[in-house]
Amino acid sequence: MINETEIPQSSFPRERLVQYGVDALSNQELLAILLRTGSRPLNVLELAASVLNRFEELYELKEATIDELQEIRGVGQIKAIEIKAMIELGVRIQRSVQPKYGKINSSMAIAHQLIQELKDFRQEHLLGIYLNTKNEIIQKKTIFIGSLNQSIAHPREIFHWAVRYSAARVIVVHNHPSGSPQASEADLLFTRRLIKCGDLMGIELLDHLIIGDNAYVSLREEGLWHQEIC
Repeated sequence: MINETEIPQSSFPRERLVQYGVDALSNQELLAILLRTGSRPLNVLELAASVLNRFEELYELKEATIDELQEIRGVGQIKAIEIKAMIELGVRIQRSVQPKYGKINSSMAIAHQLIQELKDFRQEHLLGIYLNTKNEIIQKKTIFIGSLNQSIAHPREIFHWAVRYSAARVIVVHNHPSGSPQASEADLLFTRRLIKCGDLMGIELLDHLIIGDNAYVSLREEGLWHQEIC
């Protein structure tokens, strides 16, 4: 029997996962990653093959008991426990649903919540609020924290997370540490760039809110959405 040191590195499951992605790996390779090591005289890939030969269908492996797993040569109690824990975690992940954090009914409602959160910050914070097709909040993320009077953010960071969360719409929010929520020319230009990027990606920019001291401006409500900059 060969051992782990005799397996070509290009065949290591971990290396293949990094290079080709998780979808490219077989059930044997995925199980070998979870088992981590073999057990003499079997290397880890051979041990994974033994487990899958004993339980030919993944459903059978899911239902296997710790005692049944230990009947396999090379699988002791610790590895049997790890396999059962891995299976249970997979079942729980499969049952999980994307969390929701309330539904957006108006810019005013979300703005009043964020006034309390952002009004006292002395640095500019830019947040992305990510929504599904029902306008339910699926994630709220701080994208950037800037200096006292300037932020540096790029639309790619905002839409990167929109794609990551499978969001249908985005609300962008940032505060003005000066206390005045009035939009600057830079704010308007940034908003136009976001609109164009969102149109290209099929992700709608629902609003851009600017938070001041106990006040806010909604660029959509103020009619500044497509306003040209002089």
